[in-house]
Amino acid sequence: MKEKYNLKNIDLVILAGGKGTRISKLLGKYPKPMLKFNNKHFVQYIFNNVCKYNFKRIIILCGYRHNVFFKKFHNKNINFTKIVCVREKKLLGTGGALANLIGLRVNDFVLINGDTLFDVDIKLLVNSLDKNRIGITALTKNKNQKSKKLNNLILKKNIIGVGKNSSLMNGGIYFFKKKIFKYIKKGNFSLENDLLPKFIKEKMINGKIFKNFFIDIGSRYYFKAAKNLLKKQYKKPAIFLDRDGVINYDYGYVHKIENFKFRPGVLNGLKYLIKKNYNIFIVTNQAGLGKQIFTEENFFKLHKKIKEKLEKLNIFFNDVQYSPFHPKAKTKKYRKNLAMRKPGNKMIKNIKFNWDIDGKKSFMIGDKKTDKLAAKKSKLKFYYVEQNFYKQVKSIVNSY
Repeated sequence: MKEKYNLKNIDLVILAGGKGTRISKLLGKYPKPMLKFNNKHFVQYIFNNVCKYNFKRIIILCGYRHNVFFKKFHNKNINFTKIVCVREKKLLGTGGALANLIGLRVNDFVLINGDTLFDVDIKLLVNSLDKNRIGITALTKNKNQKSKKLNNLILKKNIIGVGKNSSLMNGGIYFFKKKIFKYIKKGNFSLENDLLPKFIKEKMINGKIFKNFFIDIGSRYYFKAAKNLLKKQYKKPAIFLDRDGVINYDYGYVHKIENFKFRPGVLNGLKYLIKKNYNIFIVTNQAGLGKQIFTEENFFKLHKKIKEKLEKLNIFFNDVQYSPFHPKAKTKKYRKNLAMRKPGNKMIKNIKFNWDIDGKKSFMIGDKKTDKLAAKKSKLKFYYVEQNFYKQVKSIVNSY
């Protein structure tokens, strides 16, 4: 399919403002997306699902107990995408909340419910939108979610309609063109109950069916089942990679895209790892930041370019951890010998904290003794990088 949209121009928006009335007695002090499963906030699972994409920003629309989101995520970066939290002064519903996007100069955007997780190919969803429709919705089979929001949907020529006793339901992931803001009125109203039915009636919205993993923690049954279901779905083997000298040629403090050259077999090797259901992480010392050889803006710009280039090939890094620290750094705040810098293993620990990782099949590839020591501290099998990356990773994966 020819790509119509570049995700670098598209914001990802997460609706996280509701009170969770269906499971209010189970919430305690947290809003639904901040509930913990397997020692991770549910929204962290959402981040893990989407942060590989090269979105312009991630915007969290907060309402109920908004301070929890602000403290944890506001103005933070995840895999080189900035997170921005926006507060509703009063609860506006899933439709009214979208008015807050206008002040942020949001154009086209992907919208996700903060209490559902639908593991779809967002690139495919976005580029399945017809040019004369206002948006597209990811659809799934109704799996006894007991939600009353847009059930009994049908699909004819990729346009959503309403039928009787249909098994299709709204999956809670959308892509909207900016002209949706013409329909966003001030005040409290529902996207699912007020706006989408209008779009469906006027044949303004596409749909695409996905058979991927879906869960809605807003229902009591799936809230209780979420811990096991999430771990079963997302516990995967992982490869941890040093960057310079492993992924790309090490020319010394590489920070410009024109100097970033992939080593032999890297692209095919990364494709192979994705095919084998591996998460791919980079853990890299970047002392050039502390030594003021290049700026953090240079570093982010490079990695956004890398994400954009790889995304066109359907290759993704799930996360990148980097350390600007060095004992001889010119920047005072980076003049430390912290565990974030390899041979310390704090970067690997950070990843393990946020992701469910199958340690038995996971491993690390590096080109220096410091990489090996960091892997050893993390109880990861370690391999020095070989000439052809694809042949090396294929041999390692097939040995398990």
